[in-house]
Amino acid sequence: MTSSPTPDPDPDTTTGLEAGGGVPPGETPPAESSMPGAGPDETHNPPKGWAKAPLALIIGLAVVVAGFFLAYAIVLLL
Repeated sequence: MTSSPTPDPDPDTTTGLEAGGGVPPGETPPAESSMPGAGPDETHNPPKGWAKAPLALIIGLAVVVAGFFLAYAIVLLL
């Protein structure tokens, strides 16, 4: 049976390692920046919540539907 070589690099021949396996300063790339700098600057923030007209339309439609079912129930009872 043949043994396959280990996928780990040999620490004795790997560049950039100090004795004991540490990495000296400057050998690693700089850290990445955080997320706030990732996208474009946001110049327009739309208002939060519902606009008055769509909200009034939805409430009005709900009142009409509720009124229809209330009138239908009254007619059935009479």
